[in-house]
Amino acid sequence: MALIVQKYGGTSVGSIDRMRNVAARVKRTRDEGNQVVAVVSAMSGITDGLIKMAREFSETPSEREMDVLLATGEQQSIALVSMALHEAGVEAVSVTGRQAGIFTTGSHTRGRIQDIDPEFMKRSLEEGNTLVVAGFQGITPEGMIHTLGRGGSDLTAIAISAALKADVCQILTDVDGVYTCDPRIVKNARKLPEISYDEMLEMASSGSKVMQSRSVEFAKKFGVVFEVRSSLNDNPGTLVLEEHPAMENVVIRGVSIERSQARVTITGIPDVPGMSGKILGALGEAEINLDMIVSNIAHDDRARHSFTMHSNDLGKAQAALKQVLAEISPDARIETEAGIAKLSAVGIGMRSHSGVAATMFKALGEAGINIGMISTSEIKIAVTVDEPRIEDAARAVHDAFNLDKEPVK
Repeated sequence: MALIVQKYGGTSVGSIDRMRNVAARVKRTRDEGNQVVAVVSAMSGITDGLIKMAREFSETPSEREMDVLLATGEQQSIALVSMALHEAGVEAVSVTGRQAGIFTTGSHTRGRIQDIDPEFMKRSLEEGNTLVVAGFQGITPEGMIHTLGRGGSDLTAIAISAALKADVCQILTDVDGVYTCDPRIVKNARKLPEISYDEMLEMASSGSKVMQSRSVEFAKKFGVVFEVRSSLNDNPGTLVLEEHPAMENVVIRGVSIERSQARVTITGIPDVPGMSGKILGALGEAEINLDMIVSNIAHDDRARHSFTMHSNDLGKAQAALKQVLAEISPDARIETEAGIAKLSAVGIGMRSHSGVAATMFKALGEAGINIGMISTSEIKIAVTVDEPRIEDAARAVHDAFNLDKEPVK
């Protein structure tokens, strides 16, 4: 008997009929002799609706109360899916984040899983129940309801798989797996049978919407092999697992894009130790996630820092920097640019193959696409381009690396 954790996203439980489909899939898995833990999200649209209601009272509602409010979306789903399972003849128990023993830390609405006490879940499974667990939520040491932020249900499923030592973790969503690029943008994109944690992590952090990066980080840390597959059919998905030597034969695994980016450039910074720490520290305290960071010395011997972030954070970044720059130098200035996007090419094969950047930049040049900032890691090259050209850029780079074709083994 295997223990299988299945995660169902908002679209998978987006209607009563889809909940019945989830119940039927869980029942089939049970009938094959397996124990099942189903982690579910709120029905699609429910969380946005709750946020909209909260903002009828305030544009900045209490984050503690937002946690209490948003957690109800998943609790609605677990009760309804459990009812659908009862209707299908399956003994099922709905389980909140508190009952699942998910202990969290960090700020409200942005919780991080600190520990899991799986005893309640283990007892319920031993009693023959299928568990339907609320994703996206846990409990603080003080007993407060705490939500996990974007991608929280994926994180819940990975963490529960680690805590219960599950045999299989399946992330069931509305896509068939991980593709070489978004198939809505690149029509000949190909589904990958497998991908390494590091490649998946880079693609997630570079704009791939399949999973949030912190879920992949958690899986890598605890060695949780998981499969991304569709909840709407039985096609095999994409396995995400430890890197193995054969993976290095594939130079580029995929191309991802991230829209709605903004660039902030700070000029006139004294070229003395500690300046970068002050600037990035102010942004860190404001909980702004930076992506690409480039620093250099300008012709006037003053330092110049540029970094990118989501455009939604631009106003908050300017406010956070205003005070610290006044303390640093009266000559410090902020320049901003919105309307840009990021294109990333990812693959662990970059470690052992040269000429990747040259191929990428040549393809973009031949397509008439100008490059802004450039950032590299051991397995990724990322560039910024004007947002209206991002889809053309993705297609050009996808074609340049022949990602529509199966790699030669």
